[in-house]
Amino acid sequence: MPKVTLKDVADKAGVHPSTVSRALDPAKGFLVRDDTVARVRAVAEELGYQGDAVASGLRRGRTNTLGVVVADLGNPFIAPVVRGIENQLEGRGLMALIAETRDDHVRMGRVMNNLAARRVDAAIVTGARTGDERLLRRAQQQMPVVLASRYLPGSGIPAIIHDDERGGGLAAEHLLQLGHRRIAQLCGPADISSFHERAVGFRNRLEEDGVVAIEPDQTADRPVLEEGRRLMELFLDQNGELPTAIFVHNDLMAFGALEALGIRGLSCPRDLAIVGYNDTPMTAFTNPPITTVRLPGYELGRMAADTAVMLMEGGQQTGSSLVLQPVLVPRHSTLGWRATA
Repeated sequence: MPKVTLKDVADKAGVHPSTVSRALDPAKGFLVRDDTVARVRAVAEELGYQGDAVASGLRRGRTNTLGVVVADLGNPFIAPVVRGIENQLEGRGLMALIAETRDDHVRMGRVMNNLAARRVDAAIVTGARTGDERLLRRAQQQMPVVLASRYLPGSGIPAIIHDDERGGGLAAEHLLQLGHRRIAQLCGPADISSFHERAVGFRNRLEEDGVVAIEPDQTADRPVLEEGRRLMELFLDQNGELPTAIFVHNDLMAFGALEALGIRGLSCPRDLAIVGYNDTPMTAFTNPPITTVRLPGYELGRMAADTAVMLMEGGQQTGSSLVLQPVLVPRHSTLGWRATA
């Protein structure tokens, strides 16, 4: 079956091929009357016309692709972030190429080199760690780079982030209001901005009430379920009185901590109340449902995509950040403690 051409669509729609080209281009559709756009698009769909996105992009010096770099595709928080990015790009005729670093600096370097070799128009990086700054600044010389969720202070790379320090403070305030005084936290990697700031915000809010956070000697190597379980097991092996509540720096680690409690025959919230972070979908369905701090992943992804497109279109690459505000989501993992304590 011969390939349907732009001219075929133009002939059937009764317009010039250039009109078809504009009507089918998300960036130029506004130049054509709405009824003509609707007619051309209906004819194109009827005939099964497929435009050549690569050729069109190359004529403009673009590939119409953006790299999206994530640390862990298994983290349920990432799904709404990527969806927010995709939904913003789709209406502009752009497509995302997704790559995973597994929080590894060497993999980050390979990923950024591969994206540059594929001439992506921009990159959105959600998995940056402190050691990645040099290679991301180098990548910034070849394409616009936007950080999302995690950022690199002083790097000059624009970022869409969460007020994680405030989020950590909300977790501490919630536990204090419930009457806890022996309070601990299981920390994520210290070289990731979001976890560092959650720890600072949590400590500072406790100190305002004269409470010192109890913390294990170790922090997580990666913010994953297995590390939450490992750190909780180390914590339970320590001698001395257990805390009554613990703040775990993300929901995946909180799932691991909850599992470790169950293995030892302990119960949440009766023996230990737990607060997580991110408000991933599963937190409402665990046993018990986990109190957490909501990080609006979809909105974060949408704003990161808008920023990347703005930079592609000639906006200034400044180091300014857009900051989303946290919301505490209380559930039975903490609310049930007062009734059983």
